[in-house]
Amino acid sequence: MSHKLSSWRSRPTLAAVMVSISSLALSFALLAQTSVSAKATEELPAGPVQAKATTACTECHEARIIVQQRLSKAAWTREVDKMIKWGAVVDGSDRDALIDYFSSNFGVDQPLYQPPRTLSEKKLSGKLK
Repeated sequence: MSHKLSSWRSRPTLAAVMVSISSLALSFALLAQTSVSAKATEELPAGPVQAKATTACTECHEARIIVQQRLSKAAWTREVDKMIKWGAVVDGSDRDALIDYFSSNFGVDQPLYQPPRTLSEKKLSGKLK
């Protein structure tokens, strides 16, 4: 009988731990989504189709996925066509303009992507100087 009683008493504790873990995971997910949403548009450079690129692309991923690429025009063509097949909403009349926008801003002739430094990295580099 005492075995059943100890098993019963451990269940609420396990349930409480699982609820706490779930709540913590949800909090981190919401925090991450908030910071990604705030940065999505500021990373794509100005241009004639910036707003359309932001709308079409950042529905599924953040702009950083785009800005870190250095692709040829042929590769950008394949990427845009692939994303359209995967569900990106792009008007047919905007396809070529998007490819031109991406290949001119994120082409093979552009400097390598330099990720933004975090505040902790800036503090650390300041201590190393």
